[in-house]
Amino acid sequence: MKKIFWILLALGLVEFASAQAGLPKISIGMDQAHSQGDVNSSLQIMALLTVLSLAPALMILTTAFTRIVIILSFVRTAIGTQSIPPNQVIVGLSLFLTFFVMAPTWNKVNHDALQPYFAKQIDQKVALERASVPVRNFMLKNTYEKDLKLFLDIRKEKPKTKNDVELATLIPAFVVSELKTAFVVGFYIFIPFLIIDLIVASGLMSMGMMMLPPSMVSLPAKLLVFVLADGWGTLVAAILSGYR
Repeated sequence: MKKIFWILLALGLVEFASAQAGLPKISIGMDQAHSQGDVNSSLQIMALLTVLSLAPALMILTTAFTRIVIILSFVRTAIGTQSIPPNQVIVGLSLFLTFFVMAPTWNKVNHDALQPYFAKQIDQKVALERASVPVRNFMLKNTYEKDLKLFLDIRKEKPKTKNDVELATLIPAFVVSELKTAFVVGFYIFIPFLIIDLIVASGLMSMGMMMLPPSMVSLPAKLLVFVLADGWGTLVAAILSGYR
């Protein structure tokens, strides 16, 4: 009953404020176009809304974000701190590292496609073609030939050059390559921490301390080793150097 009371009270306050202050109303409708320019503007707005709805998927699948966030998640799991750093920190750090890696590519897209398009020097079709070139080159440089060949064989495509590979084929090949690289790096990350766990577990068993969880002793040891080895700096440097 209290929840219903507070909800009704909030609705009443909103209605009273609307009547007193005259809040603006937002409406979306369709009207007859008076010129070709009105039609073009409407189509451009619809295309922009479509791109914005696909932006998260494009951000994840066509950039370095996938590899980086998986590697950082592996680090957290290998150390044994399931919630430290929090997910927000992992995702935020991955996002800014992605911006760092993709900055040259996005600057080229801005210089070759966006600025000429905003200056009305090229049309939308040419802008999209120019914008896809730097992104395509980045994905091609970081895609294994074996993975690319796999999807080319599935679609039975035989491009003459790498620049003729369609994005519908290149993007999944790039994602598979990123996953493969992330898991390989994750394997190497787990090895030193696994050795620490084995040493601690063997030491506890030899001392007869069977009831003491090994993680209680190995966690401080792993944190100490990670800090002394400058783990975050070394890891970030390794991730950034892995991109061409």
